[in-house]
Amino acid sequence: MRVGPERPADSSEYDSPPVAFSGKGRMDSPGLPVMYGSQDLDVCIHECRASTEDEVYVATLKCKRDIRLLDLSHPLEETESVSEFESLDMAIHMLFLARSHSYEITRDIALAAKDAGYDGVIYSSFFSLIRTGAHPFETVYGMSLRRIHPERKQYVDASTIRNFALFGRPVESDLVSVECINRLILTQVGYRGHFGPIEY
Repeated sequence: MRVGPERPADSSEYDSPPVAFSGKGRMDSPGLPVMYGSQDLDVCIHECRASTEDEVYVATLKCKRDIRLLDLSHPLEETESVSEFESLDMAIHMLFLARSHSYEITRDIALAAKDAGYDGVIYSSFFSLIRTGAHPFETVYGMSLRRIHPERKQYVDASTIRNFALFGRPVESDLVSVECINRLILTQVGYRGHFGPIEY
């Protein structure tokens, strides 16, 4: 998705942002441009901070060959018995629910994945919980449902919106093609919430 591109019909507009903007997102760094995307249109709108006044365009992409993606959204099996405070799965999960203070770590992960030969990363959207309506860190007797739920994979899938980050310039390098481009006109927005105290 792009907000106000100069040339909306040009496929190159939907590639990774220009070098001048590298190093400001969750996965990109000055030496590593990244194309971000999602299969969920509502998440794309939130990620781009689009409003009803914006001219918004959406590109549908298609891989031109098999690609290797490191899936950081998949629940990790712990090799030994560890607590929630020692769990690598919980650490990765929390990393992508965190704000920009976590970007230094996620950028290092992206660089390591690229060095290991991956074309990109799949990760949980920061907006997963607000999109799915799930509650963060649900527990039973202090134990995370993410770790102990009898249908763990389905539980994680129901509360996760998967985004992707492709390294480099995937359109320019012919890794992906832009299959179609559409203008998106926002006609309705809905929110649900609850009230909380002013002070604790």
